[in-house]
Amino acid sequence: MSKPILAGIAPQVVVSDAKKTAEYYQNVLGFKLIGFFPSEVSTAYVMLKRDGFQIHFGGAEDINPHINDRIRCGTPDFLIWVPEIEAFYEEVTAKGAKIQQEIMQRSYGREFIIEDCDGHWLHVCD
Repeated sequence: MSKPILAGIAPQVVVSDAKKTAEYYQNVLGFKLIGFFPSEVSTAYVMLKRDGFQIHFGGAEDINPHINDRIRCGTPDFLIWVPEIEAFYEEVTAKGAKIQQEIMQRSYGREFIIEDCDGHWLHVCD
């Protein structure tokens, strides 16, 4: 019997308005809509994908989204590896992404940070 191999992982994040978040991830970050469940409303469950990777959001009214940086300073909510970091930076900034940290060189590579429409930090690394 062969060893099972993980084929993917999809974070599930609770947000105050799943429809608004889905629009942001599509229009600014280039994700494609998989679908809403049960329908396209703010409290729906929404699934998005880009380049074979998925992210899911569940809408819940009257909540303050969990933001890692509020609990542990400097901790992003997502890490994204993009070898073509300059091209991705240009793509998302042209679409209005809020940049918390410009591209900078670190000992392990280059990185920049995007803050999404809910305040989550996406740490982009090459």
